[in-house]
Amino acid sequence: MSLVVEHLEGTDFQKSRAFSPAVITSGGRTVWLSGQTATQDLDGNDINWDFEKQVRTCYALIDRTLKRAGGDLSSLVWTTVYILDPRHGDQLVKLRAEHFPGGRFPCSALLTVSAFARPGIVVEIQGIGVVP
Repeated sequence: MSLVVEHLEGTDFQKSRAFSPAVITSGGRTVWLSGQTATQDLDGNDINWDFEKQVRTCYALIDRTLKRAGGDLSSLVWTTVYILDPRHGDQLVKLRAEHFPGGRFPCSALLTVSAFARPGIVVEIQGIGVVP
C-alpha cells in the first residue's frame, strides 16, 4: 500500500495560523519525533535566547531526522510546540508558514511553559511524521 496524505481544508483562521485541522494518512510508517531544542545552530553558532534562530534550527533538525527515516519536513503531520514567551506565538506562526509552503501544514498545538531544561532555550518542537 502506498502512502496517501490528505490535509483537510482549514478555515480562514486556521490558514492564518498555519495549521491544518486534520491530516489523514493511510499507508506509510509513523515516525514519532523527540522534542528538538537548540542553543547552537547547525554551524555551531550560539543561539541562546534567539527565538527565530532556534525555531529554524529545530525545523532543520526535524527535517534531518525525517530524512534519515525516508521522508522530509513535508512528512510532518503533527507538532506540539512549547514556547517560553507567549509573545512569540505570532512569530512562530510566520516561521511555521515558511517551512510548509502551499498550505500543507501539520496539525499543531502551541503551549507556553515556564521554563526549559537549560537556560537559553526558548522553544521546543516535537512531532509525528508519516513516511513511505
